[in-house]
Amino acid sequence: MATILVTGATDGIGLETARQLARRGHHLILHGRRVERLEAAREAVVREADGTPVETVRGDLGELASVRALGEEVAARWSRLDVLVNNAGVFRNERETTADGFEATFAVNHLAPFLLTHLLLERLAASGAGRVVNVSSIAHTRGKIAFDDLMGEADFNGYRAYAQSKLANVLFTLELARRLGPEPAVTVNALHPGVVSTKLLIDGFGMQGNDTVEEGAETSVFLATAPELAAVTGRYFTRRGEGRVGTGARDPEVARRFYDVSVALTGAPALA
Repeated sequence: MATILVTGATDGIGLETARQLARRGHHLILHGRRVERLEAAREAVVREADGTPVETVRGDLGELASVRALGEEVAARWSRLDVLVNNAGVFRNERETTADGFEATFAVNHLAPFLLTHLLLERLAASGAGRVVNVSSIAHTRGKIAFDDLMGEADFNGYRAYAQSKLANVLFTLELARRLGPEPAVTVNALHPGVVSTKLLIDGFGMQGNDTVEEGAETSVFLATAPELAAVTGRYFTRRGEGRVGTGARDPEVARRFYDVSVALTGAPALA
């Protein structure tokens, strides 16, 4: 039984990921922002769990102080953490800023999982075979890291900001895997879950998806649990198979530079 933290687990793909993991007998830690939604999610997952633990932890991924508190709470409450599924994400059609002054899409979709992952790396490594699963999107293939305007202050477009944040997930995955080395205590992989009719897709993109929420969760569950992936790291998956990253994610110098920028923005404990 693995102990698995799923961020953004109160609805959509995150909740379904937790359900599927619970059916497999894993100890679930559900993350959400609001207490009432967290409790409703816990009750839904408990019905699938067959007696295995289902617990909750609250945190606002739009505030770095809250992300730090979340990391500290997880490390303090649970002596073991095997898998971190960075699932939470947002889409904003209009530019919004967080309490830290960051553009909200960039902050929630990239800076929060970047910081949280670094804060929990030691706990994940202690498990002996830790895994980080980053939920990206095929939208990353249309993304570009605008180093001169990361926060969209000069020219904001909702889809462009989202695509940049999803490219950020892939670049982070590849660069963290490189820094952790070829035989790491923690593996890190990214995925495209499919085109699923979640609230994010409907409200953000104004469209319906072709994939069910069950299908959307399958690749996250696969990366979190498949024995054959125990030593696989630095890869991008779609539909439970390895995919090819977009051109924007293929330049290692961009990945290194972006990692360093992300460290500077979050204050995360950097890896050499």
